[in-house]
Amino acid sequence: MQQKTPLHDAYDKFRAVVVTTFIFTFAINLLLFAAPLYMLQIYDRVLGTRNEYTLVMISLITLFLMAVYGVLEYVRSRMLVRAGMQFDEVLSQSLFSRAVKLRLNNPNGGAEQILSDGDKVREFLTGSGIIAFFDAPWVPVFIVVCFLFHSWLGYLALTGAIVIFALALINEYSTRAQLKAANNAAQGANQFASTVLQNAEVIRSMGMERALGERWQQRHGQMLDAQADASDKAGTILTFQKFFRMVLQSAILGLGAYLALHQEISPGIMIAASIMMGRALQPVEQGVAQWKQFVTARQAHARLKRLFEMVPGDEDRTELPTPLGHLQVENLTSVLPGTRTPFLKGINFAVEPGQTLAIIGPSGSGKSSLIRHIVGVWPAVSGTVRIDGAEIAHWDAEQIGRHVGYLPQEVRLFAGTIAENISRFQSGESEQVVKAAQMAGVHEMILRLPGGYETQVGDNGQQLSGGQRQRIGLARVNRAGIAGGILV
Repeated sequence: MQQKTPLHDAYDKFRAVVVTTFIFTFAINLLLFAAPLYMLQIYDRVLGTRNEYTLVMISLITLFLMAVYGVLEYVRSRMLVRAGMQFDEVLSQSLFSRAVKLRLNNPNGGAEQILSDGDKVREFLTGSGIIAFFDAPWVPVFIVVCFLFHSWLGYLALTGAIVIFALALINEYSTRAQLKAANNAAQGANQFASTVLQNAEVIRSMGMERALGERWQQRHGQMLDAQADASDKAGTILTFQKFFRMVLQSAILGLGAYLALHQEISPGIMIAASIMMGRALQPVEQGVAQWKQFVTARQAHARLKRLFEMVPGDEDRTELPTPLGHLQVENLTSVLPGTRTPFLKGINFAVEPGQTLAIIGPSGSGKSSLIRHIVGVWPAVSGTVRIDGAEIAHWDAEQIGRHVGYLPQEVRLFAGTIAENISRFQSGESEQVVKAAQMAGVHEMILRLPGGYETQVGDNGQQLSGGQRQRIGLARVNRAGIAGGILV
């Protein structure tokens, strides 16, 4: 039996609104009959009898029905938006956690795109795309009404709906491969550009801007070529669709006039049939217009489903006593993420509280990788890392993280204040923040900044110098109450 994931929970939350939305859609589509019935009464009753009272009364009734229609549309739209917010609330936290895990296990796994995939699904579920699907079952109803007016009018409306739907299918199958290739190329180009821009100083100082710019343009060009190919095919189909739609609208009026001349229908039915066919084709045309969004949402759903199946969530674990700092590594064997070749084999050592251990070795020997296993970032193939006798995997990540200091080779600060970065974005820790800064010898430097501890560091600490970022990173390691600090 497939395990239920937060993605299923989010869909279940949204499913409760689907039934209500369908009921609203039923009422909204019923009210769409008001316009053709109004025109039918105008042409066949009012103009024939020249009765102004009848004109006023049916106009007021139609106006009231249109007002009800507008209110229902407004309520349906707001209801879907609120449902989308609930969908996002259920999904976002677990999605962010899994995106972090995906990034750790596979740096090139597209973790950045995964976060936007939830938005793509939500936008489809709460926008015009899902409404087009709700309206689609009413297409046969409107076509049946055209048949009731006259069989020829019904066949014409049916033919128009089939042709427009067929054009949508042709558009989907002819552009699917190109759109997928464009999406993959765009993802690769964006990841490459993000990496390059993070190292803008190195690029400019070492004269690498032109060479790397050409690399990016090459990847960007692949995306543009795929998009252009898809757009050319889609443009041809859409052009023919617009031409066909105009011909169809004129054809039903011409056919209606012909039938009226032969007294098989009334002039009012001619106008009403034209409006009714427009209502029948509207959901089909909306589906065609929203097809790209549907395809994008479907691809995003597939990636989300694969993510939740491959990357498990954090289990609820019993909170263990505050760690004292006994570290023990037993027969640790590890491979790099995405590979199967072991590079650390049979590592054993122990560190007691208060002791300092230096791990030395040439570049590429696995020092940083070993540290990632110690702090629980990477799982071991075999062997264990224990803190106070408990395996690192048995600790709650949030609990053990509060007591471990970790300073990697490349210090990363996050958008917020200096105090927030030192406190690891925990509230109510002013005393510990100042103490940690004093231990790192950075307290005086922080006081000299314009905002002191409330100075905004910017994304990745860009408002600070490299040395300032390192010292604040060290203060983050020294935050009071840690069981151990790890410097890489």
